[in-house]
Amino acid sequence: MMRYRVMRLIVMFDLPTLSASDRRNYRQFRKHLLQDGFLMMQESIYTCILIDRQAANLLEKKISLYAPQKGLIQTMIVTEKQYTAINYISGASNNNINDKFERLTVI
Repeated sequence: MMRYRVMRLIVMFDLPTLSASDRRNYRQFRKHLLQDGFLMMQESIYTCILIDRQAANLLEKKISLYAPQKGLIQTMIVTEKQYTAINYISGASNNNINDKFERLTVI
């Protein structure tokens, strides 16, 4: 059986929303993230669980293709172990099954 090193790709963004075209770009960017399997951690921070670093790197490149030109978009790849070590100072963890490795299907 193959062993995988489960990774998380975290996308953080601050996009302008002053004009109608800026708001359209924001909505389209967010829509693309959701279509690519991202879930919202909090406003403007989305995360996606992936099977390995190579898959995370490929998704990162895909995001760069549909990213708006204006604003700030940052990504960070972390292991699942690092991700689960997040400390909650305020608020609580969302124990949604959609955000767990169990939802990842390998064919």
